[in-house]
Amino acid sequence: MQRMRNFAALPLAVVATALALTACAPASGSGQAAGEKDTLTLGMTADLPGLSPFIQPSYQGWFADAAWDALLICDEFGKPSAQLATEWEYNEDQSAATLTLREGVKFSDGSDFDAEDVVATLAAVGEVNARFADLEFDVVDPYNLTVTFPQPIPTLDLIMCEANITSSEAIEADKLDSEVLGSGPYIYDAAASTQGSSYTLTKNPDYWDSDTYPYGELVLKVFTDSTAGLNALKTGQIDGILGDASTVEEAEGSDMEAVTLRGVTTRLLITDHNGEKIPALGDVRVRQAMNMVFDRDAISEELYRGFADPAYQIFRVGSDAYLEDLTEDPYPYDVEAAQALMAEAGFQDGFTLQIPFFEGQGHDLLFPYVTEQLGLLNITVEQVNLTGPDAITQLLSGEFPVPLWQLGNYGESLQDIKDYILDDGIWNVSHQPDETIDGLWQTILASSGDERVAAQQEINQYVIDQAWFVPMAYPDGFYLYNPDISVPTMSDFSALHPLLRDFQK
Repeated sequence: MQRMRNFAALPLAVVATALALTACAPASGSGQAAGEKDTLTLGMTADLPGLSPFIQPSYQGWFADAAWDALLICDEFGKPSAQLATEWEYNEDQSAATLTLREGVKFSDGSDFDAEDVVATLAAVGEVNARFADLEFDVVDPYNLTVTFPQPIPTLDLIMCEANITSSEAIEADKLDSEVLGSGPYIYDAAASTQGSSYTLTKNPDYWDSDTYPYGELVLKVFTDSTAGLNALKTGQIDGILGDASTVEEAEGSDMEAVTLRGVTTRLLITDHNGEKIPALGDVRVRQAMNMVFDRDAISEELYRGFADPAYQIFRVGSDAYLEDLTEDPYPYDVEAAQALMAEAGFQDGFTLQIPFFEGQGHDLLFPYVTEQLGLLNITVEQVNLTGPDAITQLLSGEFPVPLWQLGNYGESLQDIKDYILDDGIWNVSHQPDETIDGLWQTILASSGDERVAAQQEINQYVIDQAWFVPMAYPDGFYLYNPDISVPTMSDFSALHPLLRDFQK
């Protein structure tokens, strides 16, 4: 686990924006003495989009970790271990998984778990998540089945770790939006919860892996305002919350523990490559000009106060798709050259661009900076505030073709390609196909080893040349927590925060 840097020599004048909300100060959460603590209270910087298992976010996904199990559970490197499936085997091209299920598992309503629940869940997930669409099932008996995908899945381990398995009876009864029926380590207590504010879950006494989750109660509190989140940690209302460079110094001064996280790339995603919604975005010169008005070195040193590195590509350093030789900015900061490109493309008068804004996502200074810099190209940014449980759904709907977000860069870069670049990727919100990308993806599906790595790097170079993104920085994130609790491991494949199983007494 990484500890905090020495901050004494760093300037205090500029406030950073980074991964999410920030907070610092010791807290006891439940008010009990150290060693007796039985309630773990975590701050979330965004509300849940709802109670259905099929719309739970992986980012700060502690509610999902608590209420549901998946078939497999992945570690920080994306390697799986048993959860609801105790044995698993893939066919040669990784288009099918043969599973042996755990026996004796019950859902929170007392019903038994078996293959019927897996089939019903994955079929329902396929209606909202293209990764699970058009599956075929061969059920041998209640605890053995094969799941076949319509195409090979290079990241099949990650897929098996993704879906939250719920009760087939709950799906048939259409209860998922009002009841939480899972087999996870905690059971949702609706009577002690207020949607949009606080969620309480109590320990499942019959859970098969109970020792991994030592707390008797889990409380999740929503803080979309960074000051409120900070105060909650200081006053002992919560035990931990995501932090950034603007408050980690105060955390050190308040005897807080901190884990350094390098799991995101700050970026604009220019998903309307064909100009279907905004014609100007269909011209690569416009997309390149948008890159050239951002001074990445200044962003890292000033907006992030040195707690970041400039980003010239979206992939994580060291991942297969990462281009080690890309040591200089392919779009150096040059406003005049950018303006000349806009004129060459015939869009010197600019256009209007709506970009969503979320409270609590570290955009308070970043968003005005983006607005100002794009304004140098006569691009008028209209801030669209999204709030409430439907905010993420709106963000991903395609209504806003250029989201601004600090998105994860994964240890397995194939997942980045699936999420951000393929036309069915969840964050490729305009979902426009591209022949070059499709061809390289087919190469990936049919290859392994060096050939697969080379195809990933070709995809990376292509989206850089085509300016599908405006990467800005690799910022440091921090998870700050009360020293009365322990976070000895970091199991999140996305390196964004601890997972629920990482919190210990």
